[in-house]
Amino acid sequence: MRHWWVNQNQTYRQEISGGYMWSPKVSKNGRLNPFYEFMREVAPGDLVFSFADTLIKAVGIATSPCYDCPKPPEFGLAGKVWGQSGWRVDVRWLELKNQIKPAQHMTTIAMYLPEKYSPLQPSGAGLQSVYLTHVPDSLASELINLIGSEASHARGMAQSWVSDVTAPDAPALAQAEWEQDLAERIEASVGLTVTEKRQVILARRGQGKFRERVARIEHACRITGVNRPEHLIASHCKPWRDCESNDERLDGENGLLLTPTVDHLFDRGFISFEDNGDVLVSPVAHRESLKRMGIEVVGRVNVGAFSEGQRRYLEFHREAVFLEARVKA
Repeated sequence: MRHWWVNQNQTYRQEISGGYMWSPKVSKNGRLNPFYEFMREVAPGDLVFSFADTLIKAVGIATSPCYDCPKPPEFGLAGKVWGQSGWRVDVRWLELKNQIKPAQHMTTIAMYLPEKYSPLQPSGAGLQSVYLTHVPDSLASELINLIGSEASHARGMAQSWVSDVTAPDAPALAQAEWEQDLAERIEASVGLTVTEKRQVILARRGQGKFRERVARIEHACRITGVNRPEHLIASHCKPWRDCESNDERLDGENGLLLTPTVDHLFDRGFISFEDNGDVLVSPVAHRESLKRMGIEVVGRVNVGAFSEGQRRYLEFHREAVFLEARVKA
């Protein structure tokens, strides 16, 4: 279990009632923001302290890894400068009865604040520039002691909450709704023929012309070596929902042929590839599960180099899908 601190002044009510955290992917100037990048390394079972209005008002347990998701409509005018595509982590929140004010406890917690990416100023006031940041275990323990039994209970329930297999797959549902909205816009477009619309929408599921074009380049799953067509999925490197044009959605170089398990891992950002073919494994991926799926998690695995076009799309995958922060907490 890791511990995190999220500043939710603008969107506390929406995120707590909705059961999530959401951030843009980059700052309004398009630059890398470490406090958004850290979203990519939250893992199910991690504990989060929610800070708003000078108080730690809630604690939560992450119940999903980070995933690509549009800005929540309930934000309204809040964060109007934020991009429409961002990172979401589902969280089971517990609003606290004993809401503590860190500024009143700085004599005991100041020594535990990290030198880099601290959530608080020396006075105990929050930092407006911070959204999500890592909390050292020592600071987390002190905060839990100050909050009391409510925080201890949440931490003790972490594994049972994460293991609730009756819960729906929120990431898949959210992305399916997002893609369905895009598909409806394509259907309503007057600039495409019926046949063109059909091919673009089929590409969403790795079918039609997109699959044919991928199969001209790729002939087997890069990870497993399976080459039987009936066992392979044409998977987008730059996701269908993120493509800037229908040409990108249908580009064969924007795809790999993968077995269903590997497709799931690639689509959700648990694995990716370097340009030279080295396999990348996300730090939040569950190692034992990956091993059972046939993914080597120790040592270097290389699946062969990619074409120039594939490298362009894989760069997007590493930057916008793969679950690894480009800065270190």
